[in-house]
Amino acid sequence: MTPLSSIAMSAYTDLVRLLKDDALSGVEGKPTLKERGDKAYWYAARRVGTEMRFIYIGEDSDQTRARIDRIEEQRMAAKARQAERSRLVRLLRAEGMTPADRATGSILSAMAAAGTFRFGGTIVGTNAFRLYEGELGIRLPLGGMANSGDIDIAQFEKLSVALQDQVDPGLAETFSALKFDPVPGLDKGRTWRWAKGGSGQLVEFLTPAFGDESVRDFPALGVGAQALNYLNFLIAEPIHTAALYRSGVLVRVPRPERYAIHKLIIADRRRDGAGSIKSAKDREQGAFLIEAMAEDRPEDLARAYATAMEVGPRWREHIGNSLKRMPGTQTILESLSA
Repeated sequence: MTPLSSIAMSAYTDLVRLLKDDALSGVEGKPTLKERGDKAYWYAARRVGTEMRFIYIGEDSDQTRARIDRIEEQRMAAKARQAERSRLVRLLRAEGMTPADRATGSILSAMAAAGTFRFGGTIVGTNAFRLYEGELGIRLPLGGMANSGDIDIAQFEKLSVALQDQVDPGLAETFSALKFDPVPGLDKGRTWRWAKGGSGQLVEFLTPAFGDESVRDFPALGVGAQALNYLNFLIAEPIHTAALYRSGVLVRVPRPERYAIHKLIIADRRRDGAGSIKSAKDREQGAFLIEAMAEDRPEDLARAYATAMEVGPRWREHIGNSLKRMPGTQTILESLSA
C-alpha cells in the first residue's frame, strides 16, 4: 500500500473543513433548534411568502453549533474560500489522489447542491470505497475492485420522516436535468432507481430493512428506496469525505471499518452466489480495508468486527463463510480480538 504524502493529508483535511463550513454558510435563515424524539436538529428558519420554511442544517452537536456561530463571517469570504478549495483540489490531484470522473462528479455535485447529503444521504458501494483515500491516507488500487458506474445512496427511513424538510430542487427534477430516466419497478408510484441511457450509469436509493425488503418512501429526498437487511450496520455514524471534482464536493460515506465488515456479510449473501464476480469484488474491498486499518486503526476495526459478530448467528455465519475464502484476512481479524 502506498501512503499519501503529508502534504496531501494536510490539504485533504483543509478541503473537508472548508467544505463543511461552506455547506452550512450556504443555508439562509435564522438557526433554530427543534427536538424530534430523543434527538435535536438545527434548521434555518426563513420566511417564504406568508409562511415560514424550515431548512434542515444538521443534527445538534458541538461542531454544528460552532459552525453556526461563524455563518456570517463565512458568507463574506465565500469567493476566497471557493478559490482556496479549487487550489486544494489541484494540489491533491497532483499528489496522486484519484479524482471523480466527470459523470460521477456532476451527479454528486448536483445531489449535494439539492441537499441530499445534508439530509443524511450516505454513499454506499464502490463509489464510497473510492472516497476512502483521504480518510485513510493511502492510494487505492485502480483495478477492478474500484470500478463502478453505479451510485448507491442510503438513508435511514425514520430520519427521512423525522426531518420534516425536503431537498430543493427535488431529486426527480435534478435527475431529469442530468438526462437520467426513472427505471420502472414492480411497486408503481415508488421510483428508487434512475438510469442514464447509453452510459450504463445507475443511481439507486436504499434504506435499512429489518426483515421485509420492500420499497419504502423517502419524504426528505422525495424518492422511493429499496429496503435491505444488514444496511443499518453499514450506515450508522457516517463520516464526511470530499470528492475531487471542480472545487470539491462534500459527501457522506460509511465509516471504513463498518464498510469492510459489511462487505464480508454481503459477499456471502449475494443472490447470484458467493462465488460470483460481485462477491469476489466485495471480498477484495473488505480485505484491502481490513489490511489497511489493522495497521493504523486496529481499535476501530476490532470494535466494528466485534459489534457485527455479537448481533446474532446469521451475521456470524455470513462473516465466517466469507473468511473461509480469505485466510489472510481471517488471521488479521482473529489477531485483533486475541
